[in-house]
Amino acid sequence: MQTKAHHFNIYLRPEAEGGYTVIVPALPGCVTYGKTVAEAREMAGDAIGAYLASMDDHGESIVADTDALLTSIDIPSRV
Repeated sequence: MQTKAHHFNIYLRPEAEGGYTVIVPALPGCVTYGKTVAEAREMAGDAIGAYLASMDDHGESIVADTDALLTSIDIPSRV
């Protein structure tokens, strides 16, 4: 039996006290934390898995980040 893979972008934000907060933009409220990049990625996998299981339990459709565009923008400082 082959399992279907879902693609999700994750955002790792370094925290002042150390470690990384992980945000999954495609899954509102899906946020976790890891002390290292490796741990943050592992925790993201766990959080996404739990989020998707909840969506499945509630009959919700899973929409992955396959068509998302990742970019950034610089805004001039006013100070």
